[in-house]
Amino acid sequence: MFTIEHDFDATVITLVDEGAPHLQEDVTVQAFEDCVTVEQYDTRTDAMVRITLSLAQLRDLGAALNLPEGIYRLTPKT
Repeated sequence: MFTIEHDFDATVITLVDEGAPHLQEDVTVQAFEDCVTVEQYDTRTDAMVRITLSLAQLRDLGAALNLPEGIYRLTPKT
């Protein structure tokens, strides 16, 4: 399950882990104009963990999800 909310400066997507007994904490993805953040609560440290991706990193991640193992570099279309 997931939710999508449009805030003033970001689109916020929350991914809820439903199902099997070993559920993970919710993941929140916030898309800003110049970056994307991914947050998840870590029960071991009792803290929110955040990573920030540039738009180029996000593009590469999206491409990597559909490629086989290897090393790649995306180049602009000419």
